[in-house]
Amino acid sequence: MEELKTTHNPLSFQLNTDDFMPASAEEKLSVVKERESVSFWKDGVRRFRRNKIAMGALIVVLLIMVLAFIVPHFYPYSYEAQTKGSERLAPMEYSASELERIANGESVFPHILGTDQNGRDYAIRVLMGARVSLTVGLVASALILLIGATYGAIAGYFGGKLDLVMMRVVDILYSVPDVLIIILLASTLKYPLQNLATLPGFSWISVIGPNMISMFLVFGLLYWVGMARIVRSQIMILKQSEYVTAARALGAKNGRIIKRHLLTNCIGTLIVTTTLQIPSSIFTESFLSFLGLGVQAPMPSLGSLASSALNGMQSYPYRLFAPAFMIFIIILSFNLLGDGLRDAFDPKLKN
Repeated sequence: MEELKTTHNPLSFQLNTDDFMPASAEEKLSVVKERESVSFWKDGVRRFRRNKIAMGALIVVLLIMVLAFIVPHFYPYSYEAQTKGSERLAPMEYSASELERIANGESVFPHILGTDQNGRDYAIRVLMGARVSLTVGLVASALILLIGATYGAIAGYFGGKLDLVMMRVVDILYSVPDVLIIILLASTLKYPLQNLATLPGFSWISVIGPNMISMFLVFGLLYWVGMARIVRSQIMILKQSEYVTAARALGAKNGRIIKRHLLTNCIGTLIVTTTLQIPSSIFTESFLSFLGLGVQAPMPSLGSLASSALNGMQSYPYRLFAPAFMIFIIILSFNLLGDGLRDAFDPKLKN
């Protein structure tokens, strides 16, 4: 018997029973599942982990920090200890006294990168130089981020005459030669800081030295202008957005709008600019230490180690290659890390 086919009248109010039939396997596969809702930071971390180059750079940065800040506490040699008879040893070489101790059955840790002209272990000096450079880079970048982001956000948000005056101050600071200011501050602050170092609780001043303190002051006074210009340009674009208008309509104060809405949407720019500022600060510190304007002896710096190694470059080339390679790998790793963070946390690059 031929099966009767029922047709549904589109003008009828009766339900079509065919619409309630179970879905087939093919229909189930064709359904697109929505992605689970995640927060901004969780989504950024997830995308950052998929960037293999950025993850590799992060691992290298963490490894360098471990070598610079943790390993020196367990290293058997001190960066300032001078051993007589151990001058100018080659990598993995022992002095006569150390060979005698080994012959007597003692265990002597080798000089991995040899020693310098004063008998100091060169490997620990490179690690301590990396610590100084990283400390300068991190502290300087934090100062630049705090001052530059605040200054640029205020200038870009309020605009008008306030923005005009604030940006002219930035233009003036751009014209100030930073190296000259560091030299002048180091000369001016030398004797007051030496007198202050004699007081209880200020002994750290003699370790850092007036040159390094003047360098931090210059970073805080001059180097934030680039960050301020970048943040200002971003804020001037974002303040025309609908969510800023909605926040104003709801009665949000200017400070809350800048902090919660505008700077949050500049997070990609802030992260990448700050991360790229770290190698820039390290390079500046190494350059000034190379010229003798860095940390005070016997505290080493990568720049001062490279400078002292120039005299014996033909006889001891590894003394120059070791700090130069450390500077190279630090700057390269932070640059790759900054690019990866920008790709992960910039909302404009989300798709």
